[in-house]
Amino acid sequence: MIEIFTACTVLPSAASLPCTSTRLPTANALIGRSVPRAQRGTIYGMTASATFLGNSLGPLTGGGIAAGLGIRWVFVVTTLLLAQAIRRWPPAPHPPSRLPAERLWGGMLSALRFARHSQTVLAQLVRTAAYSACGSALWALLPVIGQRQLGLGAAGVGLLMGCLGTGAVGAGLVLGGMRARFGLEALIRGGFLVFASAMLVAAFVRWPIAVYVALVLAGASWMSVMSTFNTATQTSAPPWVRSRAVSLHVLCALGPFAVGSALWGALSGLFGLTAALSLAAALMVSSTLLARRFPLRMGEAPDVTQVVTMWEDFAIADEPSPESGPVAVEIGYRIRPGEVAAFLDSASHLRAPRRRDGATFWRLYRDLAEPTRYVERFIVTSWADYLHQRARATLADQELEARVRSFVQAGEAVTMQHYIAER
Repeated sequence: MIEIFTACTVLPSAASLPCTSTRLPTANALIGRSVPRAQRGTIYGMTASATFLGNSLGPLTGGGIAAGLGIRWVFVVTTLLLAQAIRRWPPAPHPPSRLPAERLWGGMLSALRFARHSQTVLAQLVRTAAYSACGSALWALLPVIGQRQLGLGAAGVGLLMGCLGTGAVGAGLVLGGMRARFGLEALIRGGFLVFASAMLVAAFVRWPIAVYVALVLAGASWMSVMSTFNTATQTSAPPWVRSRAVSLHVLCALGPFAVGSALWGALSGLFGLTAALSLAAALMVSSTLLARRFPLRMGEAPDVTQVVTMWEDFAIADEPSPESGPVAVEIGYRIRPGEVAAFLDSASHLRAPRRRDGATFWRLYRDLAEPTRYVERFIVTSWADYLHQRARATLADQELEARVRSFVQAGEAVTMQHYIAER
């Protein structure tokens, strides 16, 4: 279905622009809901290959229909094919929920908050943006490479683009095995270096055959790196935020690509094609150093498996309306003497999941009257957001809370109190 949808949406190219930004996150999120976790990496690679194949077949098919039947029939055929694909492969229904519905603006903020406080997802987004910004130089300057460097006409430039697509489709077929054999960081580092080398070949070599080969490798590199980043993002996001995480991935992939394309075009006009491509290649090689600050990894099952929170059901005499707030939550712990340092080290790790799942503020306090009593306090914007925060707890969060509670004195209970703002 992905291949059909992609081919259809690129038949009328003007209409495809607003569609692509909503199609990609939705299609990828549907895969996450309908494919077992162990098979998602392979399926995401195949989907990316189908997308590239659809991007190649769409203009070719649309051009043939327009030449034979007229431009109006392109839209007619597109609509019919899309309707048939949706009828044949309908999306799975969304699971029911008793939680209050999220508002559009609140949902956007929760996605940004999740990305900011999830180190795994943040690393992938930063490195996706860096790769896309540097790599956009080759895509944007491809017509100039064909015309000025190689002296090619329109057919030759089309062949250059075809080489990129061929490499991408080929890589998608073997990507799963490569990822298992070489590991994430080695695959990403190799992809960065291969693409940078291809840009240098395009900048300095004037033999078409060598450039064609370099572009095939560049297309394979682009597919391998971008698909791996996409897969890592999706496997690191729990179901409640997965489609929004994919949207952020698309934003970090296409936003820097668009800005970078304009920038590299301007630099090429000012300093020449060779200088622009050489600078882009140098920046891409140097961006491999981001791995030190933002290491890449796939999320583990406990990180994304949502569970009922381990907190006891709280007693609320008069439950507030969903919009009421802000809500302050205080959790009290009485710690065994001599284990305070270990408790503080474990409790400090609560900051990320609390902030990631909805809290706008988090702090751990020591009771001045009782040296072994500590209070965890966090604030959530509204009662509805607090209920959502509780529902977003994962197995990893549960294990972390159990570790924190293991320092509580024998016979002492962990207390929880809720406050809602009145003024």
